[in-house]
Parts: sequence; C-alpha cells; structure tokens
Amino acid sequence: MKYKICMRLIVVVVCVMLASCNVVRVSKGDTLYSISRRKNVSVRALIERNHLVAPYTLKVGQRLIIPRTEYYRVHKGDTLYSIAKRHNMTVSSLARLNKLSAPYTLSVGQRLQVSDWGNKSSTKPQKTVAKGTTKVQKNEKEPNVVPKKITVPKSAKGKRFDRPSSGKIISQFGTSNGIHNDGINFAGKVGDPIKAADAGTVVYAGNELKGYGNLLLVKHDGGWITAYAHNDKLLVKKGAQVARGQKIATMGKTGSVKTPQLHFEVRYKTKVVNPMEYLK
Repeated sequence: MKYKICMRLIVVVVCVMLASCNVVRVSKGDTLYSISRRKNVSVRALIERNHLVAPYTLKVGQRLIIPRTEYYRVHKGDTLYSIAKRHNMTVSSLARLNKLSAPYTLSVGQRLQVSDWGNKSSTKPQKTVAKGTTKVQKNEKEPNVVPKKITVPKSAKGKRFDRPSSGKIISQFGTSNGIHNDGINFAGKVGDPIKAADAGTVVYAGNELKGYGNLLLVKHDGGWITAYAHNDKLLVKKGAQVARGQKIATMGKTGSVKTPQLHFEVRYKTKVVNPMEYLK
C-alpha cells in the first residue's frame, strides 16, 4: 500500500515538473505559428528566445524554449526606456511587443507585456497607483548601442539589388528615437507594385510574424535574403522561383503600420545590413 502511494506521489511530481517546464519538442506538422497559438506566446518571442533564423524551418524532435509571458504595471514617472531597461529589453522590442507607436504615451496603471527570460528586475511587490498619465521624457538618455560588426567578404561587397518600390523612403536603416529599424521603409499607395530586388527562391510567404503583416522572404545566391513586409496581397507562394524585377506583391498596410508602406530588409547569412549600401 505504501509502495502504491509513493509511486502515485512520484507520478504527480513528475507531471507537475513537466507541466511547468518551458520546453517543447516539435511534432510532425508543427509550425512556429501553431506552437505560438498553443502556448499563447508570440511568434517573434519564439524566434528571439531560440535564436532562430529565416526561413525558420523546424525539425521533428527539435526542442524549443517557450518564453513565459509576464506583465508590468506602469508607475508614475515610468518611461518606455526605464521599463525596457528594468526588464532587460530594448526599447524597440518593448514597443513592438505592445504595438506602441511614437510618441509612446504611457498611462499610470497601464499593463505592458514584458519578456521575463534574462529578467534582472527587482522582485519587490508593485504598489497600486491611482490612474493618471505620464509621457516619455524627450530628453531622456538612450543607451549607447554598439552595432554588431557585419563581416561581408570582398567577393560579396559588390552585390547590388534593384529597388523593390518606386516610392519615397520614409524610414532609414538604424536607430532613431530609441527604435531600431532593421531595414528601410518605402511610402506609397495600397496596390502599388512590389518587385523582387533580385532573382531567387521564395522561402516564406505568410503573416505569422507579429507586426510584419503579409511578409515575403526571398533567398538569393551567395547567402543573401531580402524581406518584404506589410504587403496587401502576396502574388507568389513559398518555393516559387522569381526573377529580378518581377512583381511579387502589392503594397499594403498590414501588420503594425497604419499607412501604406513597404518594409524592406537585406540580410547576408542571417545578419542584417543597410539596404542603402546595396541598392542600385
């Protein structure tokens, strides 16, 4: 009798440990999107926590760490920068996670989603604060961000891409007002043509990446990848071969933007580079 009770306790403990474990094994048919829905986390959080790179192919049996979702209540005097620093996040990732846009006005008592992996924040209980508003301070010092050095071999430095859109560039590559842009953004109208910057293979066509809307990723010879986000319609599917200058999508305002535009990125072996240095 005692043996049976002991075994039951062991089973219960094991079940509790497995339930609290933040690791899952990929099963046949799983995608980042299906796992994110099942575990109630964003696709972006899965990608960043597991250091995944495009085209985000999963293998059966692969282990994925599931980041826990936690929230923070805004206090009087808080700014986006101070909250991001407290939770070991970047301002851009915190703003993107909560779909915030400039000028990043915060309300006292507002609940913000934060990522707690690598969290170095205080464990002191939070106090209840009366409702009110507080704005991000204009003169607040931003952290000194040292950009990672991107090593592109001499043989690849001569690479040139066509402009994917004829629209005006409204957002440059790099960090501005605490927000980092991994690419450049072109303005335009819904339905404007989006063209392939070079010949290649479509390795992703969908809308599973939070904030990017309808997104295309095209892989090119030599380890290059171009990304086209916020599209209205995708005119090619995953696996399609596209030619330089081919119309592959139409401009839209899907994802985290409110006006029609194209977010365009250039990557060399998973590392983002400034598209302006490679456009004709």
